[in-house]
Amino acid sequence: MTATASTHPAAGVEPTAVPWRQDAGIIGLVGLAHASSHFSHLLLPPLFPLLMADFGLSYAQLGALVTTFFVVSGVGQALSGFLVDRVGARPILFLSILLFALAAGVAALANGYVMLMLSALLAGLGNAPFHPVDFSILNQRVSGPRLGYAFSAHGLAGNLGWALAPVGLVTLATWFHWRVAMVAAVLLYALVLLVLWRYRHLLHTHAVSGKRAPAGTVPASSMAFMRLPVVWWCFAFFFLSTMTLAVVQSFAPSILQSVHGVGLQAASATLTAYMLCGAVGMLLGGVVTARASYRSNHVVAAALVMGAVLMVAAASGFGGGVGAMVALAATGFAVGVGGPSRDLMIKQATPKGATGRVYGTVYSGLDAGFAVSPALFGLMMDQGWYQATLAGAGFTLLLAVVAALAVGQHTATSAS
Repeated sequence: MTATASTHPAAGVEPTAVPWRQDAGIIGLVGLAHASSHFSHLLLPPLFPLLMADFGLSYAQLGALVTTFFVVSGVGQALSGFLVDRVGARPILFLSILLFALAAGVAALANGYVMLMLSALLAGLGNAPFHPVDFSILNQRVSGPRLGYAFSAHGLAGNLGWALAPVGLVTLATWFHWRVAMVAAVLLYALVLLVLWRYRHLLHTHAVSGKRAPAGTVPASSMAFMRLPVVWWCFAFFFLSTMTLAVVQSFAPSILQSVHGVGLQAASATLTAYMLCGAVGMLLGGVVTARASYRSNHVVAAALVMGAVLMVAAASGFGGGVGAMVALAATGFAVGVGGPSRDLMIKQATPKGATGRVYGTVYSGLDAGFAVSPALFGLMMDQGWYQATLAGAGFTLLLAVVAALAVGQHTATSAS
């Protein structure tokens, strides 16, 4: 397998001197879109305690909402990679933002579980194309020497979207009502779409399907990449690492409330702290990636091991509620450091000319992890096994380390 993917829109060669201002504009717009995608992940979960009270739902039912979101997103992501290669990233990006706004509108009008499920389905459909879209734009439009920083900014923006959702939605729900929070989300998505439309010329990508493939690249219609073991190790990595993140996003506030008596706002603030610390970690990770790009899988493995240790510490109950909240926030930082190296690791494992398809397939592992984890760990939560749920998430993160090291080994073997 080749070591890198093309960053030139048409010819498959590195761009020459590209102004930093142009690269920064593209990175900023893609980051804004990515933040809106991550915001959609937490459109409903921060409000679960309120939705439980209003509609009489169980943890398993709430977990099923998250599962629905990510099943739809995962299946759609694997398919949307082919669509992005065929028609380009920009029109699909605009459609996704519209679907997010519609999902928030349906949630605002929800009169029961069915409408909440419809909202989760629409949001999952909107989320599906984001990684093929984002990385197609970044790999085509951003100059090669700046890609490490682009991946760092991309991951940081996603974490900021995650951080904004719980604190923003819970605050509005506390001050007014959770339906008001959903209306605010509709307006937020409308604003994002307006900004992306205004600067749409920076988001244009060239379709690769139907064109003659340059020498040394994978033909646009080829499914050969699916026979490569490294692709499925990448999938396994995302599946396992995301199972851990799903536990934090879906159940960490409830665990803190049930085990340590932490209030809803403080527990939600811990989730926000996790995401913000992850964003800070990604800033540092961008520098690490730029200086150690040839060892990206080792950086990822080291970061996840540290994150697993911290998560188990949070589950142990040592230090009480404050100790658990600090350990969870620190876990976000540790995992964040590995984020840019993770994206570079996937890029290094991607054949030329197949960016959309490979990213769609590989990142569907992320959606699969988000789909399976809430349903599985939700059953544990219903049994009252709160600390075991958090410890299990830490163990799953260790399994992701094995997958990351396997990705690096297969990539090095293919490049030699």
